[in-house]
Amino acid sequence: MLGSLSYGVISSVMAQEPVGTGNESHKPISPAKEELSLAPAKVDVKPVAQDEEIRKRLQTVLDATDWFTDPRVRVEEGVVFLSGQVESDALRTWAGDLARNTQDVVAVANRIEVPQPSAWDFRQTSSGISALWRDFIRAMPFLLFGLLILALSVATALLVTRGVRAILRQRVRTKLLQTVIARAAGGFVVFCGVYLILRVSGLTQLALTLVGGTGLIGLVLGIAFRDITENFLSSIFLSIQRPFETGDLVEISGVTGYVQQLNMRTTILMTLDGNLAQIPNASVYKSILSNFTTNANRREDFVVGIGYDDAINEAQEIARKVLADHPAVLNDPEPSVLADSLGSATVNLRVYFWLNGREHSWLKVRSSVIRLVKLAFQNQGISMPDEAREVVFPHGVPVSMLAETPAEGQGASPAKRLPAASRPQDLDVVSTKAEAGLYSESSVIEEQAREARPLKDAENLLPAGSNVR
Repeated sequence: MLGSLSYGVISSVMAQEPVGTGNESHKPISPAKEELSLAPAKVDVKPVAQDEEIRKRLQTVLDATDWFTDPRVRVEEGVVFLSGQVESDALRTWAGDLARNTQDVVAVANRIEVPQPSAWDFRQTSSGISALWRDFIRAMPFLLFGLLILALSVATALLVTRGVRAILRQRVRTKLLQTVIARAAGGFVVFCGVYLILRVSGLTQLALTLVGGTGLIGLVLGIAFRDITENFLSSIFLSIQRPFETGDLVEISGVTGYVQQLNMRTTILMTLDGNLAQIPNASVYKSILSNFTTNANRREDFVVGIGYDDAINEAQEIARKVLADHPAVLNDPEPSVLADSLGSATVNLRVYFWLNGREHSWLKVRSSVIRLVKLAFQNQGISMPDEAREVVFPHGVPVSMLAETPAEGQGASPAKRLPAASRPQDLDVVSTKAEAGLYSESSVIEEQAREARPLKDAENLLPAGSNVR
């Protein structure tokens, strides 16, 4: 049994060794280093084509292609052995398929080698550069066509922008809305041109990605520049709704002043102190806004206290007459004097009156009315006591009587105030020099605005209002 096993192993090893021709010796090659074809489903016992014919035919084909370096073909019992070198695996596979598809070939042992290029081999680099140059030359017509389409798109976009702006100038009063719509139309024309260039160049997928990514880019930019976008959108809404005009007196976020400009970022006011205040448009749009110029009439009020011993209706009538005789106080709506509250020492009356805010300054008129009401109360004997303060002394307060004649070394007693009847009659004038007239200060504020650092009129989104002086 041992002898039979030894004989079988030796026979199998000898069967795997290829048989050479002549005196040529062949070393066994591991199948791992060569490409072996699949075992055929059927092997002819008496093949038609001889081994030498198969070898000559394959050798002729490989030499004719001129793709292989030193190609050699050996055929033994229908098994084809290929050797040599080639530049790529694709050509190596092609040679194996060629031999496998030849008539009466049983199997193929593909020993063709693909040498690895050297690190200093620049043939691949030069071939890549040559391929790029060929691609560039091939793409020149598309490039010229793209530049032509892009130039035509830009020129058309400019014409469309100007045309749309001219059309909207008669229909839309908002300058910002005109600019936004006109630029959007021009941008759409340029976008269509770029899309056409990409489609003609064969970049259909890139064109579709551009179309789909435009909205995504806008969303990302909107999130990244949220405050800027919010102010920009607020400026559009403000320019459309127009809650104020240039020169209007408004109060925004606690700041009172005359509107100087509304641009794409801020609203600029000239405050009553003569300062330029810039308020973000988002705050203007979201805040409570009071426009004092929209309605010329404005109501003012103040509180005056009278003594508990005085008749309320008499004091009301005195104050009402003062209001009725005042030239800056309007009779329609009618002024009123109402009992407001009961204080610790006074009965508080609240005086309401209306005035024309475009012609008169409410600060000056209010000062004049307060002064005249106080003077009328004094002339009619209506007391206006101070707040009472009660101090309790639990152990009493010692009191000593002094002589009526002042002691030596002391000065004379201070002079008494003149009675109301003997006072100068010019105290009841409507406006004193201290009040500097009752006229509106809007013209003074506008003059201060003109003397301030000049604003960029091109950025103003509001037309010049009728209130500008």
